[in-house]
Amino acid sequence: MELLLWRWSTTAQITSALLIAVFFFVLGRSMHRVELRPWVHAWLINLGALLVTIIFWFAQPDSQLAFILLRGGYLFTKTMFVVLLAAGAWRFSRGREVPPALRRGVIAIVAFYAVIGSFVFDDINRIGTAQSVVIALALGTGAVLLLTSNLPASGWLAAGFAARALLAAVEALAHATRLFPGDWSNVDGIGLFLAAYSSLDTGAEWVIALGCVLTLYRKIQLELTQSNAELLEAKEALQQLVDRDPLTGLANRRALPILYREIDDTGATILFFDLNDFKQINDSYGHPTGDDCLKRFAAALHAVFRPEDHVIRYAGDEFVVIAPAADPRDIEARLHTLRDRLKVDRTPGPPIRFSVGQAVVPPHGDAEAALHERTKRCTGIKRRSRAGLGDGDVVRCRLSVICQSSASG
Repeated sequence: MELLLWRWSTTAQITSALLIAVFFFVLGRSMHRVELRPWVHAWLINLGALLVTIIFWFAQPDSQLAFILLRGGYLFTKTMFVVLLAAGAWRFSRGREVPPALRRGVIAIVAFYAVIGSFVFDDINRIGTAQSVVIALALGTGAVLLLTSNLPASGWLAAGFAARALLAAVEALAHATRLFPGDWSNVDGIGLFLAAYSSLDTGAEWVIALGCVLTLYRKIQLELTQSNAELLEAKEALQQLVDRDPLTGLANRRALPILYREIDDTGATILFFDLNDFKQINDSYGHPTGDDCLKRFAAALHAVFRPEDHVIRYAGDEFVVIAPAADPRDIEARLHTLRDRLKVDRTPGPPIRFSVGQAVVPPHGDAEAALHERTKRCTGIKRRSRAGLGDGDVVRCRLSVICQSSASG
């Protein structure tokens, strides 16, 4: 009865291990994730341990040397199986591979253990006791690593490790009853458990395999989420580069449609600024000085107008200020402040003079049409008036208000 149960249990374990090994082999080839390497190697080497079992089962060798080789092969492959599982848990929980020096040292220790064990453990119960203790220690350590790492979605994997370690501890005790006879040795349930525990191990190993897949896919999901966040940040940064003037740091004219929608319900005063004789500044002092003048003027606009006002570099030496729901007297005062600020500016470089056009756009007025229609007029008046400008004077070009329903001026 126990022999039949052992054969059925071992057959189930071999079939299950083969399925898991094939699954992880295909998964590793398709995904090429470094985290999968110890898991793929573990399940493949587990097939080696089961192959030793099959050879012993069918061959039943009489040679003492053959028994030693089979015992050594089984101890090495089965121990490497659980060591690789623990290494997989380390890779998940610590985010890095086991150091090469440590890896070589562990393989050497396992090989030494297998060689010594092949001579010392000369029957199934000794092998079962020793190997179950090794499995319990290795997988118990893996469970502790996973539980203390706060690794997302690692619950199933930790549960599989813990269940397999607990089963191994019970199996070690069951084999020990055969090595140290006593009243408990005659309990029928122990014999049945020793014959059937391979099928229980199979269930725990499937939980480990499932936990590995869930942990891996959760890790991939987190990486994709992080990559998506980084792409959105990069997109936002690129959008900032597109929508911002790199010289002055102001918004450029691409921002105007959005700002027009923001002031649709409140109305706004739109101011169009054009620097006088800017080409002459570039020609006489050089483009770096011209760039410095643009930055100085942009800084002055920012300092003079309200925080809720929008300052835009429209094009070249042209700037636009959109002041939502502004008082005309306040706008007038700020323009005088701007003029005075530029006149007393002691920054090295040529003086900055400007022309300004103004449009008061009522709620639901067509701000874009107002600005586009009248900037040409302001620019033309400024050019005709250059000869008569005094130091710090301002050419005023009053822009007409253009509404959706009518136009005037």
